[in-house]
Amino acid sequence: MSYDLVIIGGGPGGYNCAIRAGQLGLKTAIIESRGKLGGTCLNVGCIPSKALLHASEYFEAAAKTFPSMGIKVSGVSLDLPQMLKQKEDAVEGLTKGVEFLMRKHKVDYVKGFGRITGAGRVEVKGADGATQTLETKNIVIATGSEPMGLPGVTIDEESVVTSTGALSLQRVPGKMIVIGAGVIGLELGSVWRRLGAEVTVVEFLDKITPTMDNEISTAFLKILKKQGMKFELGHKVTGAEKTGGGLLVSIEPAQGGAARTLEADVVLVAIGRKPFTDGLGLETVGVAADKRGFIETDHFKTNVAGIYAIGDCTHGPMLAHKAEEEGIAVAQIIAGLWGHVNADIIPSVIYTDPEVASVGKTEEELKSAGVEYKVGKFPMMANSRARTNHETDGMVKVLEDVASKRVVGVHMIGAGVGEMIGEVCVAMEFGAAAEDIARTCHAHPTMSEAVREAAKGVDGWVMQA
Repeated sequence: MSYDLVIIGGGPGGYNCAIRAGQLGLKTAIIESRGKLGGTCLNVGCIPSKALLHASEYFEAAAKTFPSMGIKVSGVSLDLPQMLKQKEDAVEGLTKGVEFLMRKHKVDYVKGFGRITGAGRVEVKGADGATQTLETKNIVIATGSEPMGLPGVTIDEESVVTSTGALSLQRVPGKMIVIGAGVIGLELGSVWRRLGAEVTVVEFLDKITPTMDNEISTAFLKILKKQGMKFELGHKVTGAEKTGGGLLVSIEPAQGGAARTLEADVVLVAIGRKPFTDGLGLETVGVAADKRGFIETDHFKTNVAGIYAIGDCTHGPMLAHKAEEEGIAVAQIIAGLWGHVNADIIPSVIYTDPEVASVGKTEEELKSAGVEYKVGKFPMMANSRARTNHETDGMVKVLEDVASKRVVGVHMIGAGVGEMIGEVCVAMEFGAAAEDIARTCHAHPTMSEAVREAAKGVDGWVMQA
């Protein structure tokens, strides 16, 4: 078969690239080895974790929040098999939906492991060992990433798990140790804490969510501690030993000091992810990758003509929506149209309760770059909808560049801020000043009014606090 475009990897970057290519009339094939489209995000990442986060929020709310709202409930209990089933049902429905979109846009879906064997050639090895070769004018590598391991800790996806295993535990652990205080660790740690586990997070650095604005990170840590999550910051895990009754996890101060041992039933290794680029045949055509395996690109193009790379296997934030945007841009470029992604306006969300959302520069980044800026803040405690909903934890923080009078960063903690961040992304794309947001009418009472009030704060006229 001969194609205009062959995409290796069926995750959000790959399948969105395929859809757009199909819409633009390019003869396209997409290769996926998992057996289901959707990649890590849909199968063992974003989607199933959100299903468990949502369900576990309901479970905890029934016990802790309903009584204060005048709702008496009794006999609330956990049906973990059903909770896991509804997660799998969501995943199954969405993966089938992606397959439908391939057919709708006349994209050939090829199951198997794709490997570049030469210029314009991709060999696909199926689960049965049979191979076929696809000829193509262009190749897009969209193979995503995989969890990083930790020396001294052997992963078995049963008692020592990555995010994949943590999504399918068959019982609630009495004690869970999470290694790494990033997005994945805090989200999945939150799920199992709500369901009854005692969760301790061990983090090498002295703060959680290391790339987050410091003020937001500090406030977030305080909230998680109040909810019952424990932290060992500034510590590293040096080993995990299985015993008859569980696991013994060895930790010691990151800067040196006496070692200690923590007991656990389950250990979640969530120290980050690495690009999945091994075995793709990059060397057969000379595609350049750095020492960590990230494929080097310039405006999505590799150093080899006709070969592009997008998403987690390239540099930049490992986010599904970043990969989606890049996939669309590449399809456009191959079709001879525009193709651009604004790397400065890619939002990030942590789907805990409350959520944390951010876009643009942090205060620390602006200080480091010597940029003069102004700050506006507003606490959720002063937001009328937050008060009536009993969801007062959090704040909104708006950063504006003094010279350009443009909003360059927004950081939020609060219920539903993952939805609210879209407003400021649009504003920033249009080069808005804080005043533009402040003078835009927002519905009352809504959580989004906190964004408006924080924007007012940039120029010193917060009205509701």
